[in-house]
Amino acid sequence: MNVAMILAGGKGVRTNQDIPKQFLNINDKPIIVYTMQAFQNHPEIDGILAVCIDGWQEILKAYASQFNITKLKWVTAGGANGQESIHNGLLELEKHCEASDLVLIHDGIRPNVSQEIISNCIAECRLHGSAVTVIPCAEAMLLRNESGGSSSTLIDRDSLARTQTPQAFPLQKLLWAHEEAQKRGIDNSTATCTLMVELGMEVFFCPGSEKNIKITTTEDLEIFKALLMAKKDDWLK
Repeated sequence: MNVAMILAGGKGVRTNQDIPKQFLNINDKPIIVYTMQAFQNHPEIDGILAVCIDGWQEILKAYASQFNITKLKWVTAGGANGQESIHNGLLELEKHCEASDLVLIHDGIRPNVSQEIISNCIAECRLHGSAVTVIPCAEAMLLRNESGGSSSTLIDRDSLARTQTPQAFPLQKLLWAHEEAQKRGIDNSTATCTLMVELGMEVFFCPGSEKNIKITTTEDLEIFKALLMAKKDDWLK
């Protein structure tokens, strides 16, 4: 079984809105619904678990009903940070899934994830036991000096990968990683891929897209709206 774990636990302070950014409406549809629909529509996804900010769980379920997200099977509360939220979701999945089932962890505020990205993530994880969606680094990269306001060191951009989601691993490996992290005192790793690397694991890459944006600022909202309009234009042609 392939399960999508959608992280919808953030408060969205950088968008300067009164409600969490994943629940902002774009063209009469919440961002989180766009995200869920991407996995709902993928034939290889068997179920969806949403890790949701406290107080919004019933609203999320209502949206799922309204927009016919029938694959949403479980909703659990988020934690104090991303790592804790993922752990909460894993403990819920442990009750319902097999150890070998694949879990695709995805940001609720990446609503423009394509069917191809999801397919590639599943295929890579089946092949190598892990899959981290990445894109190349196109910009020149400089290492900040201690002051933070200058640099004298160039980083080879060809050696870098910019990570996105989804990131897929077998449930058993994810449960092990979070248990091991607790033993080692790792409690706020940035993402699942960074946690795996901190634990000494090798992770394998699958291709992402510049269009697979993460909505964290008002500028990102504007970009997402433009992408939606571009899709409409393609359809009109």
